Amino acid sequence: MNSDQIKGTVKDVAGKAQRKLGEAVGSTDQQVKGALNQAEGKAQKAAGNVREAAKDLNRKI
Repeated sequence: MNSDQIKGTVKDVAGKAQRKLGEAVGSTDQQVKGALNQAEGKAQKAAGNVREAAKDLNRKI
């Protein structure tokens, strides 16, 4: 597991919590910010997954 996978997961979870909190208090602004943070986290985690797969591929070659 690399740093992008970890940081991405943290951003994803934090964004989800922010989005849910926005829903609970009726704040559309917080819901949008949370959804954006969640999407950013998922993208960063995906980039980390690609990096990890490339590293694994290089070990097999």
